[in-house]
Amino acid sequence: MWYVYIVLCFDGSLYTGSSNNPRARFEDHKNGKGGRYTRSHKPIKLLYTEQLESKSAALKRESQIKSWPREKKIKILKLEI
Repeated sequence: MWYVYIVLCFDGSLYTGSSNNPRARFEDHKNGKGGRYTRSHKPIKLLYTEQLESKSAALKRESQIKSWPREKKIKILKLEI
């Protein structure tokens, strides 16, 4: 199984990614081993995960969510920030 996840960063920004283990990936982000964005925008909370059937499906969904404005992400995914 693969997942799309959204992380809340210290500055209030949202980071969207995909992984086959979102909790471990979140810990990587917290420890400075994640993406470049989360090294400069410290992650504080894993807000959302969505399970998908394949890596390909997860990457497509990640791309879709990343294209949305912040307000749409919060509204459609019912994020609690």
